[in-house]
Amino acid sequence: MSTIDIQSVKKIYAGHVEALHHINLSVSQGEFFGLLGPNGAGKSTLIGILCALVTKTSGKIIINGFDHDIHPEQARLQLGIVPQEFNFNIFESCLQIVINQAGYYGVPRKQAQKNAEKLFHQLDLWEKRDTPSARLSGGMKRRLMIARALVHGPKILILDEPTAGVDITLRRSMWEFLKNLNEEGGMTIILTTHYLEEAESLCKRIAIINKGSIIADMPTVDLLKQLASETLIVYTREAVTQLPALPFPLTYVDDHTLEVELLRDQSVSALVAAFHTAGIDIDRIKNKANRLEELFVKLVGESS
Repeated sequence: MSTIDIQSVKKIYAGHVEALHHINLSVSQGEFFGLLGPNGAGKSTLIGILCALVTKTSGKIIINGFDHDIHPEQARLQLGIVPQEFNFNIFESCLQIVINQAGYYGVPRKQAQKNAEKLFHQLDLWEKRDTPSARLSGGMKRRLMIARALVHGPKILILDEPTAGVDITLRRSMWEFLKNLNEEGGMTIILTTHYLEEAESLCKRIAIINKGSIIADMPTVDLLKQLASETLIVYTREAVTQLPALPFPLTYVDDHTLEVELLRDQSVSALVAAFHTAGIDIDRIKNKANRLEELFVKLVGESS
């Protein structure tokens, strides 16, 4: 069942600048969906249209059964939005910001208080509840934005670059919160991000947009299968002074490090077995680059 259905949406700005060209996307209920693309690709325009901040030129959008044009208020009630930029009152306390937001959606104040307190505990914001938002760190401000987006109980959460400027420890704790929200709470989540590792880790399906058009839309696992090969870095326990004769292209980095190109139909276990046969003990293996990033560059290049 689709919770968001985008049908042939087009956006043309003044000066005949076409930002979106007949976008068709469908997001299923409970899906963790990634929308990726380079700067200027149309991501923010599409998110803006979903949130009724940008007026589309043509097309149709259905959100949880509500037509975006016919029932705009009901459609907006289904959404919780975490924008890129901080846009709350820096002089208000964190708790007040979130409670006030619930009021805009018609949530009674007593219920808003309960919702906000629950979210503050879940997001480790409780100790900061009476702190003016201006005194929060960047990471805490991001958490506050998520709490504010969820306080009215939306069915769909839209995250536009939610971990920009957040350190890796806080980023991963936010990942866990979002995973639980999706897997245990059944929340439909749409994520735009430039951290492609984030999309690969969180999203079950990914669409890539470039120059206003969707150039890929499929399950993440199928998208990654399009890579013809990937480069692995193999760290050895003992020094390797010359390249061994193995059925894989090898590049010598240093005495304890080799780069190996692994084709799509070759397995890591076969690689490990070949090294063992050659008498080389492997300490560890890692990807040289994020796989999704490699694919993203490839697809964007092909569509340019």
